[in-house]
Amino acid sequence: MHMKFCIKTTPLVCSRSLCPVERSRAGLVSHPLNMFRLAPVLIGAASAVYLRSNVSHASIHAASSLSFYQDEPQCQCVANNPNWKKTQRSEPKCIFIDLGAADGNTFAKFLENDYGKIKECPSGKWEAFLLEANPQFTKELNSLQENFPGQVHSLAEHAAFDCEGTTSFFIDKDASHNHWGSSMMSDAPDAVKSGKVKVTVPMTNIVQLIAENVRPDDWVMLKVDIEGAEYNLIPCLAQFSEAGLVDRMYLEEHWWFPSITEAAKAALADGKKQLVAKHVDIPNYYSET
Repeated sequence: MHMKFCIKTTPLVCSRSLCPVERSRAGLVSHPLNMFRLAPVLIGAASAVYLRSNVSHASIHAASSLSFYQDEPQCQCVANNPNWKKTQRSEPKCIFIDLGAADGNTFAKFLENDYGKIKECPSGKWEAFLLEANPQFTKELNSLQENFPGQVHSLAEHAAFDCEGTTSFFIDKDASHNHWGSSMMSDAPDAVKSGKVKVTVPMTNIVQLIAENVRPDDWVMLKVDIEGAEYNLIPCLAQFSEAGLVDRMYLEEHWWFPSITEAAKAALADGKKQLVAKHVDIPNYYSET
């Protein structure tokens, strides 16, 4: 029986079958907050509108006709590929994949055991993949890779997506909240406020990253805070034949962005339901990072 690293009071290390979770009708995992000390704030998405944007509801609705991306990525979802090479790693570990890693602030919470006790990881070991498109954080992420050789993998100046290519990435210039609104989407509220300053970065196919770096007996935590691009990534991830390699997904949904259509919201909701059916836990999640 493979041992799993689970959010639960006792035991923290357990098999997937021994860590039952109650799922809501929407397909979300629910569990009492006092079961586990999470540093990221878990709140309703409605509150996130006010915490993550200074743009009014009126201006959001007025801009609803904008396109999804200013420069549409020239690739489509790649959810399965027989040419992907599976990891040759010989022992299981905790795998922490941080999409929207900023300067490593969420990774710091991982090290502080806020996502579970590291000592109870399979084999007592872990690896982290830190992906962030904003070049303002490249120095910090590369320093983390140097400080944790073989454990931290910096994917600085890469955007999380469902295929490979290049994309425009719009910078939130507000340092007071650590540039948290930077986005691939040209109408992201904080990108608009910052004057749509953009850079061009490569995109990483997150499905491929998982397929090539995860073993079935790993405990895999996927944090997704990618300012709107989740509406592409999650439906694609749900099509991955081995999506169940992910044990828990911490997903922040930016449903209030002007160009997120009802169809996109429905596709994301359906993708989450498919992932839950593949035994991916999806707790309610919001982080002020």
